[in-house]
Amino acid sequence: MWREAAWSRERIPSMVFGHNSNVKIGEVLYHVQTEDRGTSHAVIDTMVYQSGRVLHRRANSYADLLPLDSGREEKLKERVSSQHQAVLEELRSGALKLAQHATPAAPPKLSAGGQPKAAPSDGGARDSLALELLNAKNWLAGKRATLQVKVSHGENGAAASGARVTARIEGAAEPSQYSTAAGLDGKAQLAFDMPRLAGAECALVIEANNGKAQARLHFQLRAKPKVPAAG
Repeated sequence: MWREAAWSRERIPSMVFGHNSNVKIGEVLYHVQTEDRGTSHAVIDTMVYQSGRVLHRRANSYADLLPLDSGREEKLKERVSSQHQAVLEELRSGALKLAQHATPAAPPKLSAGGQPKAAPSDGGARDSLALELLNAKNWLAGKRATLQVKVSHGENGAAASGARVTARIEGAAEPSQYSTAAGLDGKAQLAFDMPRLAGAECALVIEANNGKAQARLHFQLRAKPKVPAAG
């Protein structure tokens, strides 16, 4: 009992935030992901993907903000958001230099009736989802995790009702996965007891699937420092 109580004080994780956005330019869909890599790396990392390929990467150190406190954490969040928005604006304006040209979308196929039918692809706008963790600041209370998420279609922002939402903790001593379906408003809730963390690099992973459409959030978890015992 004592060991378990000590774990709960020493290993309660806090979240490292990031942003995920889909940007469609012409017929090509790009995914832009910005993450704080954690204080052990002190880097804000932004990557631009197209069909699973990394076309651009931007990394900036925030070592000047260490050690983090409440005020510096706010500055860090501002830097993460600012870097993410800067890459989005450069991508939309054409100023961003990509490592390679994106593969053009396949030409439309004709159905039996002669009307154009979009060819299925991993990068089509109708195959994209937007996933948001609504209670990012208070998702963990003690050892009880409660995730309130919203799933919407990347093309028009409409609620993705019925989308399958799953969550897992990477680095847990006993791997497990939790799953539910989004309601008519695209919202879903997952609640579970936090498992014992065993890995050096642990993360909360939330995924949404609706047919071929997918979305994924990845938050690195870090343990709170141990408070020395008095005396």
